[in-house]
Amino acid sequence: MHRIREIIIVEGRYDKNTLSQVVDAVILETSGFGIFNDKQKQKLLRTLAESRGLIVLTDSDGAGFVIRNFIRGCVDPKLVKHAYIPDVYGKERRKSAPSKEGKLGVEGMRPEVILEALRRAGATIDGESTAQQNAISKADLYARGLSGCDGSAEKRKDLMKKLDLPEHLSAAALLDVLNALMTREEFYRLDC
Repeated sequence: MHRIREIIIVEGRYDKNTLSQVVDAVILETSGFGIFNDKQKQKLLRTLAESRGLIVLTDSDGAGFVIRNFIRGCVDPKLVKHAYIPDVYGKERRKSAPSKEGKLGVEGMRPEVILEALRRAGATIDGESTAQQNAISKADLYARGLSGCDGSAEKRKDLMKKLDLPEHLSAAALLDVLNALMTREEFYRLDC
């Protein structure tokens, strides 16, 4: 079991249960969209972010990204890391039908996929190095035609598919993920 310093934020209790079998960490639930009206929980997230940092690990569907973006708006973004699970189609065992978008959520991911998502986000894992990498900038995305250019949205979509990332990532979120995954030099070696 890997011990993680940051507080991990998930959508619901099944996500929390799955994650608690993979890592030793403080795991809090948003209660889905319940976080939107829960001022006490929002304040708690801000307090915890200042003391230990947060990692947001939501499903890769549209609802997960709405929750993720809400947290991004109510907590200082410098104190939040974002872990992304890949788009995997299927249904969780406990459900009789797949989700609206047909994707597995955090609760349906294999332990190694969850751990890799946390590593990519830059989680502070006991016994592992978290050396800072040469950061990729917005200008680098522009230089590679991944933002601000004709066809950049399609190029980003192709890159996300190639890297097995969720399809709902904005250009800014993609930048965060790329910086968690690779150095600037590795980014420029990518075929995109």
